[in-house]
Amino acid sequence: MMKRQRGFIGTLQQPRFENPSSRERWLTGIWMQIRRWEQLARERNQLASMSDDMLKDIGLNRADAVTESERPFWDDPLKK
Repeated sequence: MMKRQRGFIGTLQQPRFENPSSRERWLTGIWMQIRRWEQLARERNQLASMSDDMLKDIGLNRADAVTESERPFWDDPLKK
């Protein structure tokens, strides 16, 4: 094996943290994003299961509900 030759394992760059608080903020950000995705998925499932009368009460029709419920969980309307 040649000097300084690298294999495939361990060559990816990993985030570097200057102090523990930056690592905690990074992990908290990831956790919050996962929670948001869970919330979006849950809300879209609920929307898909609503009756036409319930949809009418909130100002939507079946086509709107289907369109919204088919969006992927990571497609967050608040992140635009």
